[in-house]
Amino acid sequence: MLLTTIQFNAVLDALEQILPFTAPADVCMSRLFREHKKLGARDRSAVAENVFGVLRALPKLKWIAGEEAGARLWLLAFHAAVEKRTMKELATFYREDQLELAKKWKAVNLAEAPLAVRAGFTQWIVDALHAEGRSNDEILAIGHGLGQSAPLDIRANLLKTKRDTLLEQLRAEHFVAEPTPYSPWGIRLGAKPALSRHPGFLGGLYEVQDEGSQLLALISGVRRGQMVTDFCAGAGGKTLALGALMQSTGRLYAFDVSEKRLANLKPRVARSGLSNVQAQLISSEHDQKIKRLAGKMDVVLVDAPCSGLGTLRRNPDLKYRQTLVGVGELNNKQASILASAARLVKVGGRLVYATCSILESENSVIVDTFLATHPEFERMDVRTLLSKERVELELAGPDLVLNPQQHGTDGFYAAVLQRKPLQAQVLESEATEELEESAAANDADEESGEAVAVAEVVASAP
Repeated sequence: MLLTTIQFNAVLDALEQILPFTAPADVCMSRLFREHKKLGARDRSAVAENVFGVLRALPKLKWIAGEEAGARLWLLAFHAAVEKRTMKELATFYREDQLELAKKWKAVNLAEAPLAVRAGFTQWIVDALHAEGRSNDEILAIGHGLGQSAPLDIRANLLKTKRDTLLEQLRAEHFVAEPTPYSPWGIRLGAKPALSRHPGFLGGLYEVQDEGSQLLALISGVRRGQMVTDFCAGAGGKTLALGALMQSTGRLYAFDVSEKRLANLKPRVARSGLSNVQAQLISSEHDQKIKRLAGKMDVVLVDAPCSGLGTLRRNPDLKYRQTLVGVGELNNKQASILASAARLVKVGGRLVYATCSILESENSVIVDTFLATHPEFERMDVRTLLSKERVELELAGPDLVLNPQQHGTDGFYAAVLQRKPLQAQVLESEATEELEESAAANDADEESGEAVAVAEVVASAP
């Protein structure tokens, strides 16, 4: 749809604010919409679609128009070379000299561009994926999946409704709505309607949540009456999903280091009808509040702070605001948080580690390193856990690894670990001791044999 003049100017205004990448794009957009109160719902939708389209395609636009072209020419390149607007449409907003550029850019063959450009990534992301052994074709597939616009998923709140009931209500209101293929509580909406004032949202019948994130609650195995901790709760989307599965029984701790995020959780809890959530501000993963709960939790969820590269469909600016150095710093934090959260898990309890990243350095590497130094934990096979919940999901290994091109979700990772029963830990410890003793005895026998051989050689020497 062709932009109106007010929409076009708002897009340029937004890009000027966002492109320095000193603040998240959604924060800049919220500020812009507050400043431009004359923009209606359709205007805002059109502005957001164009702004995020430019951000997703920016590596291509820079290759076409130049690294220093600026917001207006990058927007022109987006309209001409990506959206393939007609010259008549472009003439509405661009000068003659700019239209001449548009003619040239329309003929550009993107197949000749470097891999990073074709994948829609910055070069450091391609380098990181190559370092993990990903092929060019894999990188292109990942980039294409993350370069699309994400659908809008919601999770039916089981405390107040059922998914089928909610589907009927939404369809009766002329929403385009379908059940998600994997989550038993998920609904995928078409056309991205504004929901913040919808009676169902205000009444707590549902929450906006990507299907991949919903599956975290499913593989956690939480049950009624348990002691559960959401270790990095944020604004609480996963906390609410856990609480609904617990049927508001037991005790559900929501920890976070951000007072603002926990404040945002409060009204969401009120809407949901949950009464078992205890939100607690902590200073760090080593806070004294955590130590007092050591060994008491049935389930601990660690949705670790990460690069967020799995959410590029929704947050395309992250690929410009993150760096390889920043990911390295996150890796240290992730390992520290996981080790601290593990102390809360009781014998037989579950520890779920998750990120919304596509990088193995934030995912399996963190978990593998943890398991190597924490033999009291063992990895559970997510495929088995999902099968017990009647969810058939194609996975290549025991961890939950989701991507938009295959599963239609954000890029997502989760591993489920279990603290071994004491008997298993004792048996394993005894087996380890026997192996060590056997190895020591073999070493002693070898040393003794070598000593005898040396003595025989010495004795037989002339």
